[in-house]
Amino acid sequence: SIVGDDGRWDVRGDPTEGALETAAIKAGLERDEERARRPRLDAIPFESEHQYMATLHDAGDGRRTVYVKGAVERILERCDKAIGGVSPSAGGRLVDLDADAALAEVDALAADGLRVLAFARGELPAGQDTLSHEDVADGLVFLGLQAMIDPPRPEAVRAVAACRAAGIAVKMITGDHGVTAAAIARQIGLSDDDPLVLTGRDLEELSDGDLVERAQDTVVFARVSPEQKLRLVEALQSRGHVAAMTGDGVNDAPALKQSNIGVAMGVGGTDVAKEAADMVLTDDNFASIQAAVEEGRGVFDNLTKFIAWTLPTNLGEGLVILAAVFLGTTLPILPVQILWINMTTAVLLGLMLAFEPKEEGIMARMPRRPETPILTGTLVQRIVLVGALLLVAVFGLFEWVEQRDLGDAVARTIAVNVFVFVELVYLFNCRSLTRSVFSIHPLSNRWVLGGVALMIALQLLYTYAPFMNTAFSSAPLDAWMWLPILAAGTVAFFVVEADKWLRRLAVRRRAQSAADTGGVA
Repeated sequence: SIVGDDGRWDVRGDPTEGALETAAIKAGLERDEERARRPRLDAIPFESEHQYMATLHDAGDGRRTVYVKGAVERILERCDKAIGGVSPSAGGRLVDLDADAALAEVDALAADGLRVLAFARGELPAGQDTLSHEDVADGLVFLGLQAMIDPPRPEAVRAVAACRAAGIAVKMITGDHGVTAAAIARQIGLSDDDPLVLTGRDLEELSDGDLVERAQDTVVFARVSPEQKLRLVEALQSRGHVAAMTGDGVNDAPALKQSNIGVAMGVGGTDVAKEAADMVLTDDNFASIQAAVEEGRGVFDNLTKFIAWTLPTNLGEGLVILAAVFLGTTLPILPVQILWINMTTAVLLGLMLAFEPKEEGIMARMPRRPETPILTGTLVQRIVLVGALLLVAVFGLFEWVEQRDLGDAVARTIAVNVFVFVELVYLFNCRSLTRSVFSIHPLSNRWVLGGVALMIALQLLYTYAPFMNTAFSSAPLDAWMWLPILAAGTVAFFVVEADKWLRRLAVRRRAQSAADTGGVA
């Protein structure tokens, strides 16, 4: 309903109904007066299957009048007369319905992106107090058309552009007229050219196999029934697509349930739609979906970065122990020292990657296939590379100190610090798995800097505090002993950066080669 509050009017409820009431009030009709003059007795609510709604009213002296509004095609097929045709100059007399003229007017309005509803009236037997679909199946009088516009939100236009850049195909499934839907699709940027439109009647004529092919290329589906929405979702899924479906009505529930990600409207959606969906938009804004995709990509990125950071440590520790066992030498690190490394670095270093901001261009990437493993071939090679660097640095420096007869405690303290400092510099490498660390603002993740500072402080405590020396069998180091430790970390840092640079170079060369040959990189 429309509620006046301090001189302002606010639509509460269905926006289409609110727009119609607003138009009636502007035309001079008094809502309460009209309701009192023609009290409603019964109604047929709008359903996507029928694409119209009807209300039964007491017209006085026992007479019954029914009013119908809905999709133009559905209303016209129920009418045989019209009030003055479609020309305002024709007056209010009954004339034969010129359906072609009405449809031509609808096409003209729809081409401007206007939603068009048709209205009709009928007379029912006196004293009838119930209404059924059979009562409005034919014999109605066409009253006219109502056009309205629901301009797309600017943020929705930007969100559609971002989704298309991210390789996400956005398709419109609507009950609106096909021409209206195509105009709106152009306004929000669903297609660079005139969008391909399929109507519900077109879908009825397509077999399941043909639908799979057409659904792939079609952007706009108009005058679609709930069953056809379900068919469209299944058709897209059959091609291996991850289908996210938005909906708000009861009839949308099957398609929401079938889709990989059902998204219900939290403000205007029904409880049935919310129950069937996987997530609910609290603001009914498409831009929130785009924001969720962007946030999800950022979370997945950071999870991958943490895995790529933490696995080389475990691999390096295992390789060092195995090398010592096979060579029959003293263990470079003790179990309690391994526990120290894993507990402190995981919390103070690895956890900080969870706060890494989203990388630039994250929405310009193509979608990741669901079957793609988290550990890709590139990441596995990176993990092996860093694990091998840890093995060489830790085992090499440990043996070098052992040969200088500085004692097992000193050699193991150096080994532990090599582990920690290689992990520390590798943390900066992992702030991006592809881009150079020098292209990332050093202060964009202050948590990393805080974790590194605390880790360095703990390592100094581990090395020089007597109670830590007793607890972890460590020993104080002379100043010069830090040089090979820092050198090992520096070498590891630049080796990983060089590996990323070589991979970026290889990607650019493949892209250039594909562009030169007209192929796909």
